[in-house]
Amino acid sequence: MKINPVLAGLGTYPIALVQERARAMREAGERLVDFSIGDPREPTPAFIREALREAVPEISQYPTTRGLLRLRQAVADYVRRRFGVEVDPQRQVLATTGSKEAIFSTPLAFVEAGDVVVCPSPGYPIYARGGALAGGRIHQVVLAGDFVFRVDSVPDDVWDDAALVWTCSPHNPTGSVMSREDIATMYERCRATDTLLCADECYVDLYEGEPPPSLLQVAGPDLEGALVYLSLSKRSGMTGYRSAAVVGDPEAIDVLASLRSSTGTAPPEFTQAAAVAAWSDDEHVEERRRVFAAKRAVLRRVFEDLGMEVVASHAGLYLWVRVGDDLAVTETLLTAGVVVSPGRAFGPGGEGFIRLALVPTVEECVEAAEVVRRCLRRS
Repeated sequence: MKINPVLAGLGTYPIALVQERARAMREAGERLVDFSIGDPREPTPAFIREALREAVPEISQYPTTRGLLRLRQAVADYVRRRFGVEVDPQRQVLATTGSKEAIFSTPLAFVEAGDVVVCPSPGYPIYARGGALAGGRIHQVVLAGDFVFRVDSVPDDVWDDAALVWTCSPHNPTGSVMSREDIATMYERCRATDTLLCADECYVDLYEGEPPPSLLQVAGPDLEGALVYLSLSKRSGMTGYRSAAVVGDPEAIDVLASLRSSTGTAPPEFTQAAAVAAWSDDEHVEERRRVFAAKRAVLRRVFEDLGMEVVASHAGLYLWVRVGDDLAVTETLLTAGVVVSPGRAFGPGGEGFIRLALVPTVEECVEAAEVVRRCLRRS
């Protein structure tokens, strides 16, 4: 059987290897506290579940490609409340079945064979995977220090061929946050080189302290050359609903809509109804921020007590910890029943770190902290 050689070259999705080992341990009856996948355990708020139940139709029909106008209006209302930016729900908002598939498929609409796709590393593997399968050449910017992706990290000669740049703030896996100035200078350079700037902001509502800024706040009312990817997965506990939105340049939104009409990719209208409820309410998000902050505090404390540096980790869903040998520490903790991700699974620059997704309950975090303390205490 012939397969796409690019797909063959990508290999197994990195975190899947850790998950396979953890699954085998569970099947053998071992108890695990799993920090490896960003799938929080907190219940989806009841009002969101009720909105979905009420919207399940008697007769099932195909959803529209762009999404219900009332959903796009709810997203526009959220953008105004959260960022102080007015967007046109008809022309500048597109509903998607989660942010992952939207991120993966975006290069199919804008990248020609040989174009360069720029993305940070360590980072979400889908940026590179989607770009490569679209025929692009991937340029990974290896982050270090504070793990903030800045415009001067991209060499001048790369800009000449760059069709698309991915940013992620708050950043997965490190929890670093780009400042408004960082975002503005990146956007300015993209405009100067006619490069589409795609900002993955799916964690933008999970933070402690000041709210992270958005590309929407610097791109101007037309949002020319800018696409922002927003998600309800972590904001509202809706990972299984696969509900997200792209907001940005109306011409680029048209192109994405055209692509999606060809693939038949559109969120079911009953999940869109749940999404309307979620985007329209901010109180439940405040509660989720408090819960994630409590988890972060428990885990941060144990690593700092052990003399291990927690780097970045200012926002988002993750704790990024410098541990030395990330593979050895991952194995040590896994054997003891705590599942983490080795930093190198997220690409070059991740070596020597582990990532903990703040998904177990607060009580489980306390339990895991004691295991970490016992396993990693230096003699």
